[in-house]
Amino acid sequence: MRIFDLRPGRSLGLAIGLALLLSGCQSLGPGGLVASNAPGDISGAAATAIATDMVSRLAEHVGPATGTIALKQDGSPFGQAMESALKGWGYAVVTDQETDGGTAVIPLAYVVEPFEGQVLARLSTKGVEIGRAYSVTGQGASPASPLSVMRRG
Repeated sequence: MRIFDLRPGRSLGLAIGLALLLSGCQSLGPGGLVASNAPGDISGAAATAIATDMVSRLAEHVGPATGTIALKQDGSPFGQAMESALKGWGYAVVTDQETDGGTAVIPLAYVVEPFEGQVLARLSTKGVEIGRAYSVTGQGASPASPLSVMRRG
């Protein structure tokens, strides 16, 4: 029985899985999540396309507009696009403000990394992590892999 299929067309899934595993070794920020990080040189169009897609997928797993998102932002174009996409989906977003005790708060962090000519994006909450590879062009970005979902118990 073959455990890994390393033919050229099959290695992307393995690479994504390894990248997600290794990125979990990064230092944890407040709330037990990794510190948000995205390259500053990603174009606004690509950042918007990736953030919009990732937030729509996140809403499938945590529910649309189910609470206030505490976004751990790094100030990059992607961080700004994430905040806009979250608000577009009806989420209230706080970045460094305190919330009242009666508000359901969902801490959210992201990591965006270039990898072999593509961009790997990951969103993390305490309950779920989602990740996907994207092909980036001058006009934006499009998904280059299936969505990877990891639920925490």
